[in-house]
Amino acid sequence: MAKHKIYTMSFASVYPHYIKKAERKRRSKTEVDEIIRWLTGYSQEGLETQLDRQTDFETFFSEAPRLNPSRTLIKGVICGVRVEEIEEQTMKEIRYLDKLIDELAKGKAMEKILRK
Repeated sequence: MAKHKIYTMSFASVYPHYIKKAERKRRSKTEVDEIIRWLTGYSQEGLETQLDRQTDFETFFSEAPRLNPSRTLIKGVICGVRVEEIEEQTMKEIRYLDKLIDELAKGKAMEKILRK
């Protein structure tokens, strides 16, 4: 079976859209970066390296230093699909990130987004 198109897309090509979505709702790039670092375990320098390298989504998540164990607390629907029901792990990680960015754009407090 062919891989989903998003797996081969560069993370850096989608990253500005995450920022724009957040900024339209008066949130910041700093908050987007904090969410990504929380989810993946990348340092800010590591995140910037991945962006500079134009790493694809599949590699971005497979090279993540430490996927946050609390990410399994992320529940809900994104793109019409319930996150907790996604079986393919890479797609689940991508949708976790999408869900967190949605929560940020909806004005949710960072403490709640980061499941503290």
